[in-house]
Amino acid sequence: QVQLVESGGGLVQAGGSLRLSCVASGGTFSSYHMGWFRQAPGKEREFVAAITWSGGSTYYADSVKGRFTISRDNAKNTVYLQMNTLKPEDTAVYYCAAEYRIRGITWNPNEYDYWGQGTQVTVSS
Repeated sequence: QVQLVESGGGLVQAGGSLRLSCVASGGTFSSYHMGWFRQAPGKEREFVAAITWSGGSTYYADSVKGRFTISRDNAKNTVYLQMNTLKPEDTAVYYCAAEYRIRGITWNPNEYDYWGQGTQVTVSS
């Protein structure tokens, strides 16, 4: 059983930056691809970014491409999401998730096996 704990959310003005972290415990971190998802009030959970178990490949939603960067440190069991040039429409609860690497990396939230509790990101205009 893998536990994921996100941190780093908060309130920021439009144009600002935040760095989210997600620390994993209870499993072998390098056994998992990792993803970041977000959910705004009244909306479905949506894919933001994903990274393969080795960190060798990354994937982004079009809405964040060029502004957000996903990375991981397998020695620290941590995945990061650097968010720059934030916009009010980025406001949401951000979740990290883990998917067994035996399966191909995906941006379908239903394919992920473990989830964190989420961290709130609020971007003011």
